[in-house]
Amino acid sequence: MARLRHFAICVNDLEAAARFYQTVFGLERVGEEILDIGSGIYLSDGVVNLALLKGTPGASSSDFVGAHHFGFIVDDTEAMRKAIEENGGSFFFSLGDPAKQNFELKFKDPDGIIFDISGKGWQGTGKT
Repeated sequence: MARLRHFAICVNDLEAAARFYQTVFGLERVGEEILDIGSGIYLSDGVVNLALLKGTPGASSSDFVGAHHFGFIVDDTEAMRKAIEENGGSFFFSLGDPAKQNFELKFKDPDGIIFDISGKGWQGTGKT
């Protein structure tokens, strides 16, 4: 079974966006990453991880803002990868340390929409 636990949006200003979602919705800041491919601030309500991204692959341009991708926690990443590919999805790339939370296998669905699968989940989501 897959459980939707991660949603990512591209924003213009990471800190300003984080302040907005923390103040308005009471989300907790659970992590931050600065990577060569882009930066992110991670917020959570204790169940779902909201990733605020800047400069991220898969966006139509470096100044793109809006919905970027979503992610599912799965019980068996290899079995899910096989099912995805057998049904027209394609592997995009891996991101993160496989031994830690936030590790994800990125795919594109048949329409090119990006989504992730993770066996360990994202910061602030637990694994359930």
